[in-house]
Amino acid sequence: MTASWTDRLWAEAEGTYRAIVGHPFLTGLTDGSLDEDRFAYYIAQDVYYLRDYARALAILAAKAPTHADTGLFARHAAETVAVELALHERLLADLGLDSSRVESTPVSPTTTAYTSYLLAVTYGGTFAAGLATVLPCYWIYQRAGGALVAQGSPNPRYQQWINTYAGDAFAATVAEVLVVADRVGSTLDAAEHAHARCHFATTARYEWMFWDAAWRRETWPILRQPPDIMSTSRPIHTTVNCQIIWFWRRFRDAGGAC
Repeated sequence: MTASWTDRLWAEAEGTYRAIVGHPFLTGLTDGSLDEDRFAYYIAQDVYYLRDYARALAILAAKAPTHADTGLFARHAAETVAVELALHERLLADLGLDSSRVESTPVSPTTTAYTSYLLAVTYGGTFAAGLATVLPCYWIYQRAGGALVAQGSPNPRYQQWINTYAGDAFAATVAEVLVVADRVGSTLDAAEHAHARCHFATTARYEWMFWDAAWRRETWPILRQPPDIMSTSRPIHTTVNCQIIWFWRRFRDAGGAC
């Protein structure tokens, strides 16, 4: 039996996924040993990440090959804002963090790099390349949630987070995307598949890096950033614009190659 396109993509990231579920951040969620400062760091960075992930989904919706696909990704972009950010607001309140404190937290190097890559590829690449780029966030969270919920957590905050990604509603969302991915993937030639596979593998690695950055509570190696790039008094999209332009130029100059 011939493997589906998404099965072939997952094969590229299987090792990365195993490293993710074995990372001390995730194992600390289930055994309750994760320091809550690390979890708070993760939630704050994920707030930033999801703002740009929603933008990437909106770009993907605009490029979708069918009206139904446009509606699907536009709905997912809206749900990212309404559902996942609402979860974060509850968790931030439980952790004693308000929105002003989150806004004053610098966007980490990994968050900046990951979101810049997402926006550069969805904006500058094909629909298939963009779909492969956003897919690991959907799929890895759903699989990781399923793996973690089987173990549970003694910490109610961590259990609440796990339940969100292990639930039937999120599984149905991911299944919708996989159907689109298999349909689109079946139409790609060898070069297009290679580009998409590379983007999928890259953002899967960014997923590991995102959790690892939270585990290390990553900071910028040069603490005083140029004010026109890293000023936390400016909107978050301004923070990453320079990185997006840089990624897009590299993407363009490479002829769209990964």
